[in-house]
Amino acid sequence: MSETREILVTNDDGFRARGIHVLAQMLREYGNVTVVAPYEPQSGKSVSLTLDKPLFIEKPVVESAAEGLGTLRVYTLTATPADCAKLGINIFLHEGRLPDLLVSGINHGSNASAASIYSGTLGATVEGTLYGIPSIGFSINTHADDPDFSGVLHYGRQILDRVLQDGLRNNVYLNVNFPDLPKDQIRGIRLARQGAGRWVKEFDHRVTLRGRHYFWMVGEFEDQEAVGAPDADHHVVDSGYVSIVPHRIDTTDYEEMERLRQLWNFDCP
Repeated sequence: MSETREILVTNDDGFRARGIHVLAQMLREYGNVTVVAPYEPQSGKSVSLTLDKPLFIEKPVVESAAEGLGTLRVYTLTATPADCAKLGINIFLHEGRLPDLLVSGINHGSNASAASIYSGTLGATVEGTLYGIPSIGFSINTHADDPDFSGVLHYGRQILDRVLQDGLRNNVYLNVNFPDLPKDQIRGIRLARQGAGRWVKEFDHRVTLRGRHYFWMVGEFEDQEAVGAPDADHHVVDSGYVSIVPHRIDTTDYEEMERLRQLWNFDCP
């Protein structure tokens, strides 16, 4: 009999978010699920680690296996998503193995384009990838508390099936973004590249009644792509498709490295 698959799940919206509960239940169809989720929302934390204070963990809530479903254990941690992934991986290492898969999400809000740089959802997948664990981030393009996840469940299973069948290259993780549409309105799945964009008008300046100045981060997204660029991930999602962007841990630009080497000639003879 083949060994039961072990899956690690986390997110950046916190353990109360609807998305992580939907994801964990779906993944129980693929094996045993261990959730290590932040106690509080941690959006925008990227791969941030907590180095200056202790991390408090709650005893796991455990659900036994049922017909067609693996076990479920849920830990909460006063930590960032990358902390949660790291601690979850260490739980498995203490048990003598690594997880077979790490999935982060389902994030409430897009992580396409420049959002992928800041994303705590993807920060957790970076951590999993560093350990050689196939890792995927799932996000849906809405901040609603309880959106229609039917498209995520339908197309998410297709993506999981292919990843488990074909694997991922070392040092590569997947950033998957779903449109905020029901299953029957999604047009399909497309591989895409990270779109170009940035936020402008990012701070709202305010003053307290006692005269102290403070700022709320707000911002407007400025699209830097050509109109309708068909392979930019945020345009793919806006067109009604699920986008999949393979990201690399190694962010070295080798072509630029070679260009600078030839121009600057820093190498010693």
